[in-house]
Amino acid sequence: MSTWPTAVIVGAGPGLGLALARRFAREGFALALVARHQQTLASVAAALGGLGPRLRTYAADAGDAAAVAGVCAAVARDLGEPSVLIYNAGSYRPGGIADVTPEEFEAAWKTGCLGAFLFARALLPAMADAGRGSVLLTGATAAWRGGRGFATLAVPKFGLRALAQSMAREYGPQGVHVAHVVIDGQIDTPRLREREPDRPAHTLLAPDAIAETYWQLHCQDPSAWTLELDLRPAVERF
Repeated sequence: MSTWPTAVIVGAGPGLGLALARRFAREGFALALVARHQQTLASVAAALGGLGPRLRTYAADAGDAAAVAGVCAAVARDLGEPSVLIYNAGSYRPGGIADVTPEEFEAAWKTGCLGAFLFARALLPAMADAGRGSVLLTGATAAWRGGRGFATLAVPKFGLRALAQSMAREYGPQGVHVAHVVIDGQIDTPRLREREPDRPAHTLLAPDAIAETYWQLHCQDPSAWTLELDLRPAVERF
């Protein structure tokens, strides 16, 4: 078991997940990275490099209660009880209501909302016992309004926002900071660059800049905690 503080990052992909991992690692955190596919985790771990025993990866479906329980138990055993949970997982299937199958709708909700509940439920009690900790949830514009063809994104994100509010009111008085970050725009990721190689960088949210905001949320004094904030490029219309 490590002597470092531990951050669990769920949805640890090559974009924002990697940037968050780098930012918290720079402050001496041990990292427990969680993603659905081991190949994704291997790529992120390789990009981080040099963290040795401060880095562990866990392949799991965030919407599977048994898998989440197993991951949380393994993290506590391998690295100690986490003081930070960052939930960055999400997926959606664009399409109209009649086009999306019940299975697709349920899968999107499980990844985007249920998984956050499962991880928080497992990790919050130890944070409350310690009287400190941070739970940081990645939201989206869809948390404010459901767009045509985006029900499988809006419904999980609406739910995640509600979950953040409920958790903050329950666990804030116990010393745990819960914050919901609305990402209002597109993040500059390798996948987006493949799709839009000529997209100007200033029209996208930089992952490192977002990660800095998450770090500042974690560092906030309890006398002035943020529950929700929104981030967007300067040129984004809103």
